[in-house]
Amino acid sequence: MWESETESVRGREYGNGVLSSNKHGVKTDGFELRGQSWYVATDIPSDLLVQVGDVNFHLHKYPMLSRSGKVNRLIYESNNHPDLNKIALEDLPGGPEAFELAAKFCYGIAVDLTAGNISGLRCAAEYLEMTEDLDEGNLIFKTEAFLSYVVLSSWRDSILVLKSCEKLSPWAENLQIVRRCSESIAWKACANPKGIKWAYTGKPSKVSSPKWNDLKDSSPSRSQPVPPDWWFEDVSILRTDHFVRVITAIKVKGMRFELIGASIMHYAAKWLPGLIKDGQGQGPADDMSISTNSNSSGGTGSSSWKGGLHMIVAGTKDDTPSIQAKDQRMIIESLVSIIPPQKDSVSCSFLLRLLRMANMLKVAPALVTELEKRVGMQFEQTTLADLLIPSYNKSETMYDVDLVQRLLEHFLVQEQTESSSPSRPPFSDKHMYEGTQRSNNPNAKMRVARLVDSYLTEVSRDRNLSLTKFQVLAEALPESARTCDDGLYRAIDSYLKAHPTLSEHERKRLCRVMDCQKLSIDACMHAAQNERLPLRIVVQVLFSEQVKISNALANSTLKDPAETQYQPLIPNHKTLLEATPLSFQEGWAAAKKDINTLKFELESVKAKYLELQNDMENLQRQFEKMSKQKQTSAWTSGWKKLSKLTKMTAVENHDIVPQISTAAEQTRKTPRRWRNSIS
Repeated sequence: MWESETESVRGREYGNGVLSSNKHGVKTDGFELRGQSWYVATDIPSDLLVQVGDVNFHLHKYPMLSRSGKVNRLIYESNNHPDLNKIALEDLPGGPEAFELAAKFCYGIAVDLTAGNISGLRCAAEYLEMTEDLDEGNLIFKTEAFLSYVVLSSWRDSILVLKSCEKLSPWAENLQIVRRCSESIAWKACANPKGIKWAYTGKPSKVSSPKWNDLKDSSPSRSQPVPPDWWFEDVSILRTDHFVRVITAIKVKGMRFELIGASIMHYAAKWLPGLIKDGQGQGPADDMSISTNSNSSGGTGSSSWKGGLHMIVAGTKDDTPSIQAKDQRMIIESLVSIIPPQKDSVSCSFLLRLLRMANMLKVAPALVTELEKRVGMQFEQTTLADLLIPSYNKSETMYDVDLVQRLLEHFLVQEQTESSSPSRPPFSDKHMYEGTQRSNNPNAKMRVARLVDSYLTEVSRDRNLSLTKFQVLAEALPESARTCDDGLYRAIDSYLKAHPTLSEHERKRLCRVMDCQKLSIDACMHAAQNERLPLRIVVQVLFSEQVKISNALANSTLKDPAETQYQPLIPNHKTLLEATPLSFQEGWAAAKKDINTLKFELESVKAKYLELQNDMENLQRQFEKMSKQKQTSAWTSGWKKLSKLTKMTAVENHDIVPQISTAAEQTRKTPRRWRNSIS
């Protein structure tokens, strides 16, 4: 423990830290410790046994009865043993150490008062009822005077006394020791740094428990100005409830909210090492590591408040991690309750890391909601690394996408509120007004849009992320927030890679969140060759790119003559290419080649269309001719057929008659030949 300013003042007067009683009935050279028992170094046998915890004190009745009302009453009540009385003081504040000092005071032995023992001795004196009614200048009066005139006037003694009050609850609280020390610390912390003449710790030392004597270089001097945060390290050794009391008192004194927020961040970095990414603490990969710190209790600190607390993995076998997790939960809840309400009092990165731990440790939902609103006020300051918060509940997704959705909603509500209430606040809220006005501009939404696109690209690799969650988060921002949809296209392409089983309808639904007209040339080139995109989207990308190129060419050729007087003209195409980055030149050449190919294909399609149209016209004319022939009279066609039929029959008859005549002649001649042949 740190040494006090009054720790080596043995032999001086009372006002300098030495207590002595002029009235005592037993002459003694001091106390002797034998094992677990204290004996008075005197020839008079002991007639009183006082048991405090595991330590026994063999004392005499008269010195104790003359100074302590409680001992007097307890001895009076135990008259069953007149020869040897024994009393037990199990609940005495300060323990055997405080009772030893009180007993020495009763015997008139000089007692050194220090910042380390004054609070325990003051509480023990109150417990033992060592008031002015029994003896003038009793222990209560003298310890109270030492607290008021010595301790509270010293910066480091006030810190040490408040630290020593951790084991004295509720006595230190009821005796107003905590309140008075907190007020003293607050007054000195709010003092003008130029007028500080006392020693302070300053920057954190590499030693876990620094001593005041080892920090002489940190003491203020005329050559080294005192920084505004000189009191951070000294206050950070306090227990959380006492730290909250000090910060509350500092707020009342009117300190700037930026310094109050910085002190809270410093305290959190010391007691929650998993909260910080660099410096003395652990990194983000270690924020779920198991603590193996088992240092022995030192000084006046409590055993559960040693050298910082570490994050615990849920489900370990030991009971200690659950106790440390409970302590951490209490620290987070306390710190959230004292963060100044003004914007930018603490960084957004700090709030998000605090929110990460709050979700992991199951902090009260009301405080988690308050943290989310605070992050929403400063959401444009967020980085992607801080936004990738794992899902600690039983959600299927790897990251807590619902949390980011709520943060984005709080940001949009805050932006809408600020834009709808432009009235200037009163002068007392000047700092808060300036902090809110810094983000009430379109650039804040653009930064948030880029952040959301990067976040979607990162979480889209999770195959358990549903299409609805992706679409809702992508469409949460207004269209004016994105001037370029390249980041959104990258996220969509990453989602399509991780989800190859999406149907055509789902792919079209996913691509609706993107505006093809806001894509750059590089993104259009990639989209034109992307087989994962629906064909309709590819056509839209090519069409929008052709329109943009046509507009750009038209604007470059049709310039206002009046504007050319003030704007430098590009002399030729070569100068234009030299002023353009190589990547854009390559992209432009490839895009121009694709456009020319599409134009050629379009011309060929037009030629084929004209040929088909001519063929169609020819067929139409032939059909009309045929239809005109069919429209002639049926009677005329019938007569023509009949006349043709008669001609055909006449010709046939004319051919048949000679054949019949020749046949008849042959029949007449044949018998004759037969008869001649017979004869």
